[in-house]
Amino acid sequence: MAWKTPNLFGAVALVAGATRGAGRGIAVELGAAGAKVYCTGRSIRGAPSDLARAETLEETAELVRRAGGQGIAVRVDHSVPD
Repeated sequence: MAWKTPNLFGAVALVAGATRGAGRGIAVELGAAGAKVYCTGRSIRGAPSDLARAETLEETAELVRRAGGQGIAVRVDHSVPD
């Protein structure tokens, strides 16, 4: 049996660490299934994380939109409880 992408239209997802790697991939696939995806992480345009990597949350949110979902970038440092 072939895998069928589920329809997540109307669903809301939050993906921590969505700036790059697996988190980015998960966010994009959730968007491709139609979800509204809140992409969280530390790297945004003009304020990169301490890793000084080029990827940003805004780029991930745009990839989610291109895949068919709603992408929303939210800067969050999940290591800080406040």
